[in-house]
Amino acid sequence: MTQGRSDGSRGAPARRPVRRKGQVRRQAPVPEVTVDVHDPDGVRLQKVLAQAGVGSRRKSEILIDAGRVQVDGHVVRDQGVRIDPARHVVHVDGVRLQLDATRLYLAFNKPAGVVSTMSDEQGRISLGDFVYDRPERLFHVGRLDSDTEGLILLTNDGELGHRLQHPSYEVPKTYLAEVPGPLARDVGQRLRAGVELDDGPVQVDSFKVVDSQPGKALVELVLHEGRKHVVRRLLDAVGHPVIRLVRVQVGPVQLGELRQGRWRVLGADEVSALFAAVDL
Repeated sequence: MTQGRSDGSRGAPARRPVRRKGQVRRQAPVPEVTVDVHDPDGVRLQKVLAQAGVGSRRKSEILIDAGRVQVDGHVVRDQGVRIDPARHVVHVDGVRLQLDATRLYLAFNKPAGVVSTMSDEQGRISLGDFVYDRPERLFHVGRLDSDTEGLILLTNDGELGHRLQHPSYEVPKTYLAEVPGPLARDVGQRLRAGVELDDGPVQVDSFKVVDSQPGKALVELVLHEGRKHVVRRLLDAVGHPVIRLVRVQVGPVQLGELRQGRWRVLGADEVSALFAAVDL
């Protein structure tokens, strides 16, 4: 954790505000500073906003007038400003817009038996086999073990991918696990309190029973840990080894009705929500 910066005065250093696990970080208010962000060869700002899905050009002009649009961290109210969408960073109400058309963000539903690599020297089926016809050079954000199914993100945005995997941002992941039943009454309490594994304690952010049938149960776990096989190890430690495991959500992105072996391009709202989750 970064230490608080000192201004030379005595006393305790400044502390980072406490944030609940999984909570989207909010950007601090941006002071209105007169900075020249105008690019005479660029695109009018209201057109950029409209093309990014914010709304009509008229609505975009209203947002600019209201001081709700920032370019490179500075509030812009001038309707005549032109910017380069590939170079400038634009926020509306503190939420970053995805303007770079070369960036791609995919949600993929990984079947069991597929390894979380873009290619495999042993000839096993990998993620790359499902996106081989994409011209972009994609990489996977995090991993799922071969037996685990569900949502994995693919992108060519290195900065976003790195932050989504960095533990300091605590991006939550949601899993559905089928386990042997019946469940002990205190399983949820034990998982929320923390379980000691061989590489240290782990606790879930939330736990609930989705369905219960004779001999088995379906449970939902939310956690921000990224350790190898962590969900399987947690459930095994409390006496309910995983029969089947599916990841259904990463941060704000949900698997939804996406079929196994298929991918979809993330919507602008989903990409902006991912940016907000990791302070971009």
